Amino acid sequence: MSNLPHAKSFRDLLVYEKARQLAQEIFKVTTTFPREEMFSLTDQIRRSSRSIGAQIAEAWAKRRYERHFLSKLTDADGEQQETQHWIETALDCKYLTPKQAAELKGNCEEIGRLLGGMMAKASLFCGEPAQIVREAVAEYLVSSEP
Repeated sequence: MSNLPHAKSFRDLLVYEKARQLAQEIFKVTTTFPREEMFSLTDQIRRSSRSIGAQIAEAWAKRRYERHFLSKLTDADGEQQETQHWIETALDCKYLTPKQAAELKGNCEEIGRLLGGMMAKASLFCGEPAQIVREAVAEYLVSSEP
């Protein structure tokens, strides 16, 4: 596994920190949404925003395998784009001001850029697969000589 001097854990990643901040901001603004949105828009936007950080954490755990790492980062990017959709929906419903929506979408876009950078440089985060331990080759042919 590569030794990243700047990150020993997913918690050390700037993108993870920003994803957590976004989830907290989303939580705070959704407390003002109407009660009838509790099990629809409020739930959806909270879940998608929280999932961004969770997908980043999963990607970190799978960085031994570059394709798995990239897959989970792609999932995280999908979640941030879904969050943007819900932000726009909340704006359309007048639950957010244009300023609030622009700030939240800007935060999502920043997370998207950071994820894109990680995906472009995945090899810096991913290491070689663990070495496989193999048994010595068994000899199956027996000499006919005594």
